[in-house]
Amino acid sequence: MHLQELENIVRQALEDIKAEQTVVIDVRERTPITDLVVVTTGNSGRHIQSIARHVVDAAKKQGLSNLAIEGDQAGSEWVLIDLGDVVLHVMTAESRDFYRLERMWEMDDEMQVGSG
Repeated sequence: MHLQELENIVRQALEDIKAEQTVVIDVRERTPITDLVVVTTGNSGRHIQSIARHVVDAAKKQGLSNLAIEGDQAGSEWVLIDLGDVVLHVMTAESRDFYRLERMWEMDDEMQVGSG
């Protein structure tokens, strides 16, 4: 499956279930682990679980079978779904604000660990 197709599946599934504030970050030049990091918000623990299940179901319908899911239990404030070329983080607004994943991935290229 092409990256654009997978991104479209994820975006459509998130839109279908009313995920909020979805951000897609291209990380191909930053890590060999994945191509895109997607961060989205659910309005409750139950909504987060529903979002995660909906995305997994949509991916499986398109033939994607190698999925890894972390944090998919009742009361979780953060679920991670590894779709291979796309890693999806579904979080509460509070968790998203605390961890600020978008800032981590979009850090200024000039910053280097251990310089100085």
